[in-house]
Amino acid sequence: MMSRYLLQTALCLSSLAVPAMAQDAARFLVTTTADDGAGSLRSALAAASNANAGARIVVTVDGDIRLSSGLVYTGNAPLEISGIGNVIQSSENTTLLSVPNGANLTVTGLSFEGPGGFSAQNRGDVNGPAGKGIFVGVPTDATGDVALTLTDVRVRDVAGHGVHISDCSLADDCGSGSGSGGDGSAAGLVITLTDVVIEDVGHGRFDADGLRADERGTGSIAFKATGSTFVRVGADGVELDEGDAGDVTATIENTRFASNGKYCDPATFAPFMPVPDEAEFDDSMKAETDIPGAVTGSPDDRCIEREVDLYDSGFVEEYAFALDLDDGIDLDEAGDGSIITSMSNTVVTGNLDEGVDWDEEGPGDINVTFIATDANFNVDDGYKMSEADEGNVIGVVEAANAAANGGKGFVFEEEDGGDVQVTVTDTTTFDNDDGNETGLEVVQDDAGAGTLAVIGSNIADGIDAEGVAMQ
Repeated sequence: MMSRYLLQTALCLSSLAVPAMAQDAARFLVTTTADDGAGSLRSALAAASNANAGARIVVTVDGDIRLSSGLVYTGNAPLEISGIGNVIQSSENTTLLSVPNGANLTVTGLSFEGPGGFSAQNRGDVNGPAGKGIFVGVPTDATGDVALTLTDVRVRDVAGHGVHISDCSLADDCGSGSGSGGDGSAAGLVITLTDVVIEDVGHGRFDADGLRADERGTGSIAFKATGSTFVRVGADGVELDEGDAGDVTATIENTRFASNGKYCDPATFAPFMPVPDEAEFDDSMKAETDIPGAVTGSPDDRCIEREVDLYDSGFVEEYAFALDLDDGIDLDEAGDGSIITSMSNTVVTGNLDEGVDWDEEGPGDINVTFIATDANFNVDDGYKMSEADEGNVIGVVEAANAAANGGKGFVFEEEDGGDVQVTVTDTTTFDNDDGNETGLEVVQDDAGAGTLAVIGSNIADGIDAEGVAMQ
């Protein structure tokens, strides 16, 4: 059974393919660092937008290109942009490169840099939208796959998402996870990152990620990151959000996710938290009007979550307030589809919520492989896999580590009728503290079966296996 799932993973991940550029694509040279005019990048993009067979833009001039406004490619044929290490920079809060009509985009050898200095107290979404580094929009009538390929690219200091590819009619209001609304096309998203750095982005808008993919409709998300870095992002380092039918397949190699998720900075928002921030009551003791209401008047009230549980009588059983902090990497699949991932030689450290967070709802499985990965010093769980419906959870962990996380080291949980099958080999956990000192938790909460095999491993802080047979 295990080999079948691993074969499925390999087949899905090998399907990451970038559509080839047509042989008769137009070619444009950028020969000046000027913002506009003959030989400029802006002029090349305007001309390329009218090239029916696609276009190649080659930057041949040394030096940075400073923009007075964002760049836009309005075509829908494939576009390639190749630089020689140039920085595309703007002191304005604007999206630096927009591709709004679903064109396949390939960028090599360029950096994209905004003005920086953003925070919840200096937001970039108050007088207009928060600027992004690179944005690709997918039209509602798109079919096939829309591909985004970045190689040797750096994005930093923008207020919103560092990179955003959106197949969602709600655009920036699409939300995340749990089938959170919006319609999309029949197209899938294919995202390939090689030697990409996304840093210091997403601090000027709530829920702005390093790389964000929103997929609605019947398409899937296929993601590959190699040799890449996602650090100091306001929200998740990477969020892939598949809200309807379709799979999320991802392979992540030699990549780092560090210090992400701090837009809702505890130091900034602690003075606005109710005291106490949580409480429990006996029945008939507290009406909801007697407990703290939703927080208002903070730099961004969306940062403070309020949860209230009521007795059948309508009186308050308990309430809790918490800051909405974010993860190193967050994958959500909420329709008829699976999460199928492989992560190797990757470090996930110091993120303000979970390090690795996979959530699957609806029909479909979670099938994951972690090889030679480290998750440490994350505020919550190091690795968390949660399947909320009748799908299976299949996990292979080999030569991995989880240490000093504020929650559990590894979590594999199935909350409905699916099965859980986890194999852990040559793996170490220690100093994880969720209040119960749990290095490895494997749980089947309902009618499904569960098995756990731990081989040659040192789970120093303990194993919590519920509804699961140890082999």
